Amino acid sequence: MATKRRGAAAPAAAKRGRREARAELCAALEDAALRERAGAAWARGERLRHDAVVLEPAPFRHGVIPGFLAGSAFAEALQDELLGLDFRGRRNDLLSLQQSEELGASPEPHVAALRHALCEEFQVWLSAVTQIELEPTIDISCAKYEYTDVLLCHDDELEGRRIAFILYLVPPWEKSDGGTLDLYSTDEHFQPQQITKSLVPSWNTLVFFEVSPVSFHQVSEVLSQKCRLSMSGWFHGPSVARPARHIEAPLARSPHIPCDHEILYEWINQVYLDLDSQAQIQEEFEERSEILLKDFLKKEKYQLLCEALENKEIQWSSRGPANKRLYEAAEEDSLPDTLKKFLQLLRSEALFLLLSNFTGLKLHFLAPSDEDEDAGEGQAADTSGHSSPQPEQEEAEQPVNGNSHQPHQPESSPEAQDSETQSSSGSPVCAGELRRWTHGHYTLVHDSQATEFALDLLFFCGCEDWDPEYGGFTSYIAKGEDEELLTVNPEDNCLALVYRDKETMKFVKYINHRSLARLNKHPNKTGFWDFSFVYYE
Repeated sequence: MATKRRGAAAPAAAKRGRREARAELCAALEDAALRERAGAAWARGERLRHDAVVLEPAPFRHGVIPGFLAGSAFAEALQDELLGLDFRGRRNDLLSLQQSEELGASPEPHVAALRHALCEEFQVWLSAVTQIELEPTIDISCAKYEYTDVLLCHDDELEGRRIAFILYLVPPWEKSDGGTLDLYSTDEHFQPQQITKSLVPSWNTLVFFEVSPVSFHQVSEVLSQKCRLSMSGWFHGPSVARPARHIEAPLARSPHIPCDHEILYEWINQVYLDLDSQAQIQEEFEERSEILLKDFLKKEKYQLLCEALENKEIQWSSRGPANKRLYEAAEEDSLPDTLKKFLQLLRSEALFLLLSNFTGLKLHFLAPSDEDEDAGEGQAADTSGHSSPQPEQEEAEQPVNGNSHQPHQPESSPEAQDSETQSSSGSPVCAGELRRWTHGHYTLVHDSQATEFALDLLFFCGCEDWDPEYGGFTSYIAKGEDEELLTVNPEDNCLALVYRDKETMKFVKYINHRSLARLNKHPNKTGFWDFSFVYYE
């Protein structure tokens, strides 16, 4: 994607009266023979091991330079300057950290001196080794990662970025502290597959790698109370062609299952089957585009559901790729009967009709259409298949971002397995799965995520004493924005319904290390479950 960027050029002389500093890089970078050996190894995709420089070809080309800055005094003074900067907390689907402003014009003397050294001596060395014609400008900023901060899997690709770099200014660091730079292998579709290398941060060490369609990496969650301080950015050069994005297979959509309405009376709290209650729910839903229905299932049924979820015979499969999601989904063939029957309820004709009554959406042929309501003939069908009068609707449904509901055709799979447009007969359909969530799980908003008008259903189990600080909540945001429109927190025996439009994206926030504290109170509960379904008119 093309974007306008601001680079930091080598700075002019410091203003009169300001103290100057000079950044000297390790002497090995001036060794012409070593530079030639490094260039040959980089070009051939071979490993180079040297006390001053290490180059590795896998899982993608990267290098490590310990003792990057000559002498400890400069690095310590640089660290002091950086810790005195103003940082702003950044929190979204991809990351949680504190970041400085762009340091391209920062007047701090040691920051400016390092910038000069990167843009001059190091840029020349990198260009010679990588054979990439790098520009004498960089993007550079500073980041602080503290307990539970993380930067999830991504590839750094952006117009003109060619080499990424990170300079670590950290206290003594162990792998058990977290905060490692994890590098992913990729599959035949250029999708991240698994972490094959983890680089532990080390004082005054610089890591660099080539930005490419396979340069997937993450900063793992910081697990200690130490501060992971680093400066990072990119060198720019001629853009390179990127292969076409892989299109994932969609999660299958299906029409409702013919099923007697008695299934509702078997499972659902009687209060939600009362037509007056349904009218009240619909009125609230049409105003807010979302609703949380507490104690949705009968108590005894919910208890049976929770017990069934603990069954050791259930087969769980990890869902990826890591640049889009990481959680576990149940293999339906392995589920005990109780869970299979609940999934049947979620796909049943009776529930499609009940959801129509809750929301005003036309998810069943008996549900009144917009035309009926415009004519003053609005009726909500009762769940036994008969019609009963309902209050006339004043407005059509408003999705989460506030745009009016419009008739549509399904265009893509749900968030759990995004894809390009799917064909549809136009009749109401649904798609969904049973998911297990625990420490380290998440979903991300991503470039290929398709959006459309849809009704999201989430039903939660095993969430007792779950704290929103743990993550695991579902956030809805406007496309291209970080600000949350709506947050749905996991809550036992609660049914969440959210109507979203084409400009609304969603993600499940990374579940962090704090969640393990829950084991102190609930020794057998490492996470929670949800039934995630999407319904389309």
